[in-house]
Amino acid sequence: MIIKKIREEIKKLERPENMIDAQQFSKEALTNRYVLKAAVIRKASNRLFGEIKNQSKNDILGICDEILESDLRYRRFFAFEWAGKLHEVYSVSDFARFERWLKKYVDNWGTCDHIGIGILGPMVLRFPELTVRIKKWTSSKNRWVRRASAVALIIPVRNGCLLEDVFLTADILLEDQDDMVQKGYGWMLKESCKAFQGEVFSYVMKNKKYMPRTSLRYAIEKMPRNLKQQAMKKDW
Repeated sequence: MIIKKIREEIKKLERPENMIDAQQFSKEALTNRYVLKAAVIRKASNRLFGEIKNQSKNDILGICDEILESDLRYRRFFAFEWAGKLHEVYSVSDFARFERWLKKYVDNWGTCDHIGIGILGPMVLRFPELTVRIKKWTSSKNRWVRRASAVALIIPVRNGCLLEDVFLTADILLEDQDDMVQKGYGWMLKESCKAFQGEVFSYVMKNKKYMPRTSLRYAIEKMPRNLKQQAMKKDW
């Protein structure tokens, strides 16, 4: 029933004024270039979640599974958005489900970051022991799983936690050749600057000769100008 309602809602909303060309955000050619604006679909998602929010965690996650297994457009947005609303009642046992979602359904940077920031990050903040399992993702052949190994640490490090895990993850991904992974761990380092600027600057200076330029630029983006200049200066 809820999938039918989502489908009907999407059909109503897909008008030119509500759409955006997603090709501008992707290097790969997209089959469905025009998508609903994030604010538009999020408003619909919040409204529809109101119809199921009083159900149990397991029932809601079961609904999310059904949505992900359907052919519904925006299915990952609805499932990840609704699951993210339950982060205060997650348990460690829920992690296996979210890991499965990551490996099975994520195939672009937007959905990777959605699950990483909205679901995985809050879980790792509450259950730091999960970093052992997340670190294994750094060796995955799947670019999005490797990116998620960094993105999942952003919420904890924003809260002043797990800096050592951030650096260990950056060490492993340091010379990754995939630009989506480079941007992912560079973003992780940039977010770490909010609480640990000195430590991140030292890390960058120690490793800048090995870091891809993309990662380096992301990592230092929010640093003061003088630190940026030092980091960007080539050492001959």
